[in-house]
Amino acid sequence: MPPNSSSAGVIYWFRNDLRLHDQPALQNAIELAQQLQTWLLPVYIHDDALEAQTPWGFARTSSQRKAWTQMAAQDLARQLSALHSQLFQLKGKPVEILKTLSHHFQETWIVCEDIAAPYEQAQIQQLKDAKLQVQTVWQSTLVRPADLPFDVRNVPDQFTTFRQQLERPTMLVQDPLPAISAMPALPDLSALQTQLKAHIEAADLSAPLERNIDPRSAFPGGPAGFKGGETSALAHLDHYCNSSLPSTYKLTRNGLMGVDYSTKWSPWLATGALSPRQAWASVKAYEQLHGANDSTYWIGFELLWRDHFRWLHLKHGHKLYRRQGLSTQAQVRKAHSPENFEAWCAAKTGKAFIDAGMRELTTTSYLSNRMRQNLASYLIHDLGCDWRAGAAWFETHLIDFDVYSNQGNWLYLSGCGTDPRGGRRFNPDKQAKDYDPDGSYRALWRL
Repeated sequence: MPPNSSSAGVIYWFRNDLRLHDQPALQNAIELAQQLQTWLLPVYIHDDALEAQTPWGFARTSSQRKAWTQMAAQDLARQLSALHSQLFQLKGKPVEILKTLSHHFQETWIVCEDIAAPYEQAQIQQLKDAKLQVQTVWQSTLVRPADLPFDVRNVPDQFTTFRQQLERPTMLVQDPLPAISAMPALPDLSALQTQLKAHIEAADLSAPLERNIDPRSAFPGGPAGFKGGETSALAHLDHYCNSSLPSTYKLTRNGLMGVDYSTKWSPWLATGALSPRQAWASVKAYEQLHGANDSTYWIGFELLWRDHFRWLHLKHGHKLYRRQGLSTQAQVRKAHSPENFEAWCAAKTGKAFIDAGMRELTTTSYLSNRMRQNLASYLIHDLGCDWRAGAAWFETHLIDFDVYSNQGNWLYLSGCGTDPRGGRRFNPDKQAKDYDPDGSYRALWRL
């Protein structure tokens, strides 16, 4: 007998976790629904806030980034449909929509992943303030909170200390959970579909967005390129770890062109279509067959950087969003230059290496880590601009935008984060000589 839709039920709110594999939060929601002998409604809300203007005068989210997220949501919807469930997609203000859903069903639980950034934390607090029952589950890091050798609120600020503590005597990473293979029944949605018709239509799922296809891209789109969503993520992970590429990662990771210089996992990690534990499990399986080396170790090293930025958010919160960041010392800073910032955004700085990187970014919504550091350093240290403006520009364009890593890296380069050396300036001429000695990258992205 199906559960009564008017009884207490469970809403699972997908956030940045658009997958069915290694899904502790969704597993918790399923177990709660089973305990209550009730239904479970998977929900994804396309947040209106992503349509807003930034304080710097441009849209918060590019069409390419929207398309990447929409592809991930649609892939998840197909998978849930195969399990006789449904992804209820709406567009609007998440808190208001979730309140409407909860009040419609009454005594409803909302379960979702925990996100430590201020905007996302405020959403959860607003739901709790409205007396809704909310359960959040931390699941975006490689290492679980329970397996850390320190309290999550007392994470070492310096990455080297953090890494060394996690690596002694060995890094404890739990195996990824198996993919969800069955879902509880759905509630009756007929009345809701009428009540929330405007929010459903606003999601505009009948006209899916497409990523621009540029043959120069290091992260190509189109029929033969990468697609958003778990299906493509796991296929790429399988391809990568069934090649020799993990054994050469450290040697190639500073490349600027081509698909194979890095793992290219970050766009799927950003939407949660790929779990970091699933990625690391694949690397460890590769090591079992081919042996470990500096390159396979370095993939884990990069995943730990990703973890560190997440724990820093739990520890420092909104302080990471101030211009002075974590700095407690008086700093002499130039006023932000709108003219210099506009030239940087438009790839008209006059520095060929920098301008090439900016053209790649705005054309493809992807960029190598080496170029990201160069662009950020140039904006902060050479053009004297507010680092937060650059962070906002990256948020708009990068399909692998991750609030933790984006904020953490910009702070790190500006000298307002946890780097003991107090800021990183990259000499663009030396960088061009070291990483683009024959000028091929600059030629590729020349006007």
